[in-house]
Amino acid sequence: MTYKQRNVESKKFVTIGERIHCISPVIREAMATFNPDPILERAAQQIKAGATYLDVNIGPAESNGPELMTWAVKLLQENFNNVPLALDTANKKAIEAGIRVYNRTNGKPIVNSADAGSRISNIDLAAANDAIVIALCSADGIAKDNDERMHHCHTMLDRGMALGMEAEDLWFDPLFLVVKGMQDKQMDVLNAIKLFADEGLKSTGGLSNNSNGAPKTLRPIMDSALVAMAMMQGLTSAIVNPNDLRLMETIKSCDIFKNNELYSDSYLEI
Repeated sequence: MTYKQRNVESKKFVTIGERIHCISPVIREAMATFNPDPILERAAQQIKAGATYLDVNIGPAESNGPELMTWAVKLLQENFNNVPLALDTANKKAIEAGIRVYNRTNGKPIVNSADAGSRISNIDLAAANDAIVIALCSADGIAKDNDERMHHCHTMLDRGMALGMEAEDLWFDPLFLVVKGMQDKQMDVLNAIKLFADEGLKSTGGLSNNSNGAPKTLRPIMDSALVAMAMMQGLTSAIVNPNDLRLMETIKSCDIFKNNELYSDSYLEI
């Protein structure tokens, strides 16, 4: 199977597939033993489902981060026509190693992630390597309100632009919050997305965080409802499970209503 090139600079919603993650026992074992098969299987499933990027989360990888990320990047891009990737780890040397072997034919690498606190130097890393960076609007803790979110947003935006980045290469994350226990905070997150959009800024985030702890039967419903609401507020990307058919159908339908994609009767097959 080959990755079908998509124009990631278009207005279409950018999905970042979340399923190559060391929290999964299968993927954790594959990374520990450098076994390509489970990783290639997860990648193929997500690409077939319509993922634009694949997130490669190797965790802290303190002992062999550069070696592991180099292996994973080359494995995925060589098998899937240089599929674009988000490099996801707290190990900066591993991100740098992944970028060194990364092929940009189908999109810049994404550094996942920076924040306005202890991880702000990841913006410097992205700037030095002409990469995109996911910028969490927090500083070592969840922002208490949207004034604080926007303060963090502007701190990171100013830093990136001072280092020569384009604003479009900083993707701001409001931090999606769990509905179960934080129901009263959900509209703040949606309003933050609107604030980003009003300033012409791109946005993303781990959307499925909202439904953590909910029954499995409810999670696809909640995720689909939230992505529709967030897209209409201006959300331009999300880290999601692209194998959730309901979610992907909702995203594609929202792209039609937002005039990001030309309608055809077969739009769900694209």
